Amino acid sequence: MSLGMAENESRTEIHLPGDVNWEMLDKSKFFFLGAALFSGVSGTLYPTVVLKTRQQVVVKETPCLKMAVLILKHDGFRGFYRGFGTSLMGTIPARSLYMGALEITKSSVGYATVNLGFSEAKAAAVANAAAGVSAAMAAQVVWTPIDVVSQRLMVQGVKDGFKYNGGIDAFRQIVCKDGFRGLYRGFGLSIVTYAPSNAVWWASYSLAHRAIWDRVSSHLKKYEHGGGGGGGFKPDLKAVVGVQAASAAMASGVSVIVTMPLDTIKTRLQVLDGEGYNGKVGLRQTLRKLINEGGLSACYRGLGPRWVSVSMSTTIMVTTYEFLKKLSTKNQDSCGSLQ
Repeated sequence: MSLGMAENESRTEIHLPGDVNWEMLDKSKFFFLGAALFSGVSGTLYPTVVLKTRQQVVVKETPCLKMAVLILKHDGFRGFYRGFGTSLMGTIPARSLYMGALEITKSSVGYATVNLGFSEAKAAAVANAAAGVSAAMAAQVVWTPIDVVSQRLMVQGVKDGFKYNGGIDAFRQIVCKDGFRGLYRGFGLSIVTYAPSNAVWWASYSLAHRAIWDRVSSHLKKYEHGGGGGGGFKPDLKAVVGVQAASAAMASGVSVIVTMPLDTIKTRLQVLDGEGYNGKVGLRQTLRKLINEGGLSACYRGLGPRWVSVSMSTTIMVTTYEFLKKLSTKNQDSCGSLQ
């Protein structure tokens, strides 16, 4: 399925780089380079995740800047990287599962929907939404236990009773107290949060990407009618990356607003240790306590850091991801033809 051209009979043809699908990828290079690139991205954005998590678990709402100052005061700069080693261990296999499921589903569903008679734009949106769901579900199998452990490490000093001597000790204590079920606390809610979030994000990204290029082609058509020239237009690398980044930012805004309350409840479930619930921590109890603390607005604690984190990570992710696919094509000659 070619997603590489935005054109219309009444508009200027825009020659975009062709899509690199699953069959064209050197899988070993794809996963190896992907693990390295996305580990770097995770390290860069990790402090915003720590800020978001801390804001979500405190009883009294604390502004983002004040929370950052408190972390620096009590823990120094290293406080922004609590649990990062554990998180990094899970990033590599989780990202590998995510990327594999994403590309396989996108290719198979994309071809199927085109064959069913869908327009290319609709087929792309459906394929991207389905790929987002399958990728999120595959990654959460690995990511949920890592998320539970790393978030427990992030909130040490904020939640009473949390005292761990590193990721392995946290893992051991959770298993000893709650069994392996404790490592999958919030798994169902993670699926409910991230599956639709990924579906909304990838579908929105696909639609925004096409809409922006359609708008560009409309302006180019007006320019041509004014005597500014004619023929096809081939955007340079900066223009392609700029449109990818703008599309990612637009998609992030939609998905974060829709899923923020679920993310807050999920975080609470994963870090609470039974206090106030007589050992029974559930969705209803967590939501009730959250509402009692600050009303519906409490469900949006950490919205700022999460929006920044998601927007930056997805913008970097999608531009890096497209670059990664070009680097990982089986035939480098064909890679050159995509530039």
